[in-house]
Amino acid sequence: MWTTMFARQALPTMMLRHSSVMAGCVLRASCRPGRAVAPTSSCLTSGMSRGQQTLVAAPLPVANGVRQARVLNEERLVEVEWEDGGQSLYPFTWLRDNCQCPLCLLESAQARSLLFSELDIHTGVDSVQVTDNKKVSIVWPDQHTSEYDSKWLKKRCFSPVARKAVQEELFLNECYYWDSKLQIPTANFEEVLLDDKAALAWLLALRRVGIVYLKGAPVEKGQVARLGERIGYLRLTFYGNTWQVQDKAMANNVAYTSGKLSLHTDYPALHNPPGVQFLHCLSQAPEGGESEAVDGFHMAERLRRENPEAFHTLTSLRVDFTDTGVDYCDFMVQSKNHIIDLDNEGRVVRINYNNATRDSVLDVPLHHVQPFYNALKAYVELMTRPENTSTYKMEPGDLVTFDNARILHGRKSYTRHPDLMRHLEGAYLDWDEVMSRLRILRKSVHRES
Repeated sequence: MWTTMFARQALPTMMLRHSSVMAGCVLRASCRPGRAVAPTSSCLTSGMSRGQQTLVAAPLPVANGVRQARVLNEERLVEVEWEDGGQSLYPFTWLRDNCQCPLCLLESAQARSLLFSELDIHTGVDSVQVTDNKKVSIVWPDQHTSEYDSKWLKKRCFSPVARKAVQEELFLNECYYWDSKLQIPTANFEEVLLDDKAALAWLLALRRVGIVYLKGAPVEKGQVARLGERIGYLRLTFYGNTWQVQDKAMANNVAYTSGKLSLHTDYPALHNPPGVQFLHCLSQAPEGGESEAVDGFHMAERLRRENPEAFHTLTSLRVDFTDTGVDYCDFMVQSKNHIIDLDNEGRVVRINYNNATRDSVLDVPLHHVQPFYNALKAYVELMTRPENTSTYKMEPGDLVTFDNARILHGRKSYTRHPDLMRHLEGAYLDWDEVMSRLRILRKSVHRES
């Protein structure tokens, strides 16, 4: 059972009603605001206090039928007027490229059969009409006929608002930012494995918040693999499909010691680090060993506002990372990554930071060396402030899941005890697999509702 108001109320509501791509989402936190997003026809809002978290989802609009369609030959566009009075414009070439007939589309695979070499990118339109069943029908100069469903067309409207809404529906990029006041969303491990609604709520929270706690996993190895199979498959790395976090002699990773682990993301020594991480507690140290987590995206946005120069440095300089050893096999990996990765719209999309594997090779011009250290110091000091860090202690049977691209995690040092060795089992997945399962679950749960 979900143990926070956030999970019990918000996520089931969102997953049952998040079917229309025309719905945008706005997430706001009263204690720590996240990204500001202009509300669209429907929005998701959140209020947060120390005691509870709640979300309210507004009704989502239903796609309208087509009133009329006409050809704009000079602009080479088809204009569609909707029954609600709105209008959408579609380029000739795009419409021909995306013909839905059996000759142009392999329906069983939902894949285009039309070869690009056979596409006339300068095609005209002979005629356009609205059919009795409210589809847009186009006859092309070669007399090929295409029909487009109104819902299909509206989802692919080229207006900036519609495009943004579609991308949000597909990728769920808007984040709920948090600090030390966060009550980590929590679910029951077995329910997530067996119930689609519980699994969808888990993945939605994982995407929006970045971290979700699962309780009640059997206290034996193999549970991260079971959870991975719920999604699809695990990410194999040089440490294996799964790996054991224990204090080991001749450790090939600083995590395999009893010392303090500073806040970090895993595997920035790869050019494509894992997207999601699972950690399952099998036994805990009697003293110490508390886990720490920080919202790296939130801290990056704070840095952008408070120290723009440092933010620019960490988003523009590529830093060398390295990892060498023997585990699943022998390895010697090397990468160059920004500490803070941005997309083409300037949005923070990944944090790459692990002080242990940051290389002594620093391939930057001499005059950038000190500014780099200044910038990294500013970011790390911001993350390590107590008011920004969520601290928790895992107990046997607890399994934490988090976004490795966003959440920096660490561990306090612990006392070794010969009769009770701290032991976590871990595994990785990539976001492509996780988002694939999320979309499938969302479609399935919506159909059932």
